[in-house]
Amino acid sequence: MTVSTDVLIVGAGPTGLALGVDLARRGVDALVVERADRLFPGSRGKGIQPRTMEVFDDLGVLDAIRAASGGYPVGMIWQDGRRAGEHQMFDPVEATEDAPYNRPWMVPQWRTQEILFARLVELGGRVEFGREVASVEQDPAGVTAHFASGDQIRARYLVAADGGRSAVRRALGIGMTGETVDPSPTLVADVRITGLDRDNWHLFPPREGEDYLAICPLAGTEDFQLTARFPEGTDPDLSLDGIRELVADRSHLAPDDVTEVRWASDFRPRAALADRFRDGRVFLAGDAAHVHSPAGGQGLNTSVQDAYNLGWKLGAVLREGAAEELLDTYEEERRAVAAEMLGLSTSVHRGEVRRGAATHQLGLGYRDSTLTRETRDAPGPVRAGDRAPDGTLDGVRLFDAFRGPHWTLLAIGAPAPRVPESVRVVGGAGLGTYGTGLFLVRPDGYVGWAGDRAAGLTDYLARVGQAAQNVSLGT
Repeated sequence: MTVSTDVLIVGAGPTGLALGVDLARRGVDALVVERADRLFPGSRGKGIQPRTMEVFDDLGVLDAIRAASGGYPVGMIWQDGRRAGEHQMFDPVEATEDAPYNRPWMVPQWRTQEILFARLVELGGRVEFGREVASVEQDPAGVTAHFASGDQIRARYLVAADGGRSAVRRALGIGMTGETVDPSPTLVADVRITGLDRDNWHLFPPREGEDYLAICPLAGTEDFQLTARFPEGTDPDLSLDGIRELVADRSHLAPDDVTEVRWASDFRPRAALADRFRDGRVFLAGDAAHVHSPAGGQGLNTSVQDAYNLGWKLGAVLREGAAEELLDTYEEERRAVAAEMLGLSTSVHRGEVRRGAATHQLGLGYRDSTLTRETRDAPGPVRAGDRAPDGTLDGVRLFDAFRGPHWTLLAIGAPAPRVPESVRVVGGAGLGTYGTGLFLVRPDGYVGWAGDRAAGLTDYLARVGQAAQNVSLGT
């Protein structure tokens, strides 16, 4: 059967769209298919963490994200119709040269998806809506996705980014192991509302016989996101009348102050991890691989970074001659991170951990990955496997040097060896954040290899699909 595309991405949420963008800029033919007839319309995942801001910088969408959104407001606690005090939603973290993004950014999920979709189209990518996958078959040469409409698409690889109820995951028989974080249902809705300012996140603590209500202005829009918890066994009323009654019961507002419900949903917070992230030529990413409590804003961010990790590896195998074994490191690296972030999300939900540095995801890395090589006898502050910090080296901003689908070699206080033209080289006398040595930075912004000299660099570059024949070991 003729291959229709190199990579078929099932699901046009943030994960699938981010992966589509990354593959498109690498010249990989990829098709995104989405069961719905349009992009997701709700605000659900509204927090963009600092590490994801760095990812969006590299993918070329950060300016659009920042222009269409804003920071989180201070929480305002209401009691009996009066302002009773403020609540800081996040522990403050200072911006530094090596970590310029120091706080989460509020962007309704629908807007994040619109921006990623526009970037994908700009790069020549494709999304087909109204395409429901019914079954998946694979063989040593590729994957065939059969659609509910009766047609099929053949691809070299398939990525399931189709959410927590992933049809692809179920078709493959991959289980999920997890727990209920909270048996009580939560309602979330995007509403238009009068009688509240847009400078605060309005918090209405539980009163007798009730649970909490929170109403947050969504930056860059006229909407508010409303969230409310209900007793176990309740089926929240998602209608306009139901939400009006809820607001009137739990706040000082009148029912008619809710003028419109633009989107509403309910869920029961849970945490679950897929038993594996790869099955032959099929990969699971985003909610199809891990389901989080929304507390702490880790789900969407972890999902986008799944795509960012997988994208360059697929590109290396499909376009740069890397061995297919490179793709094994996707599950190895991302499943461990997802498990850690699930634990963090659950701890934030239960009030055991504050939102702050721990939720920014800047400290995540891959030191234990088989793709990581640290060859120095006395490593400095930044080691192989760590996120490559920002900074300035010989007048060059590092995030500017990293931006794009290439590898970057930093030669800090060490002679720079010859490397393939596809690897950008930045050198300088010193940068305290890193220490000294040679640092080969992966396309996803992590140090893959580090050494005092270039011995071993040739083999590493060959493994990841870079033309090693042009490398000179130097001294």
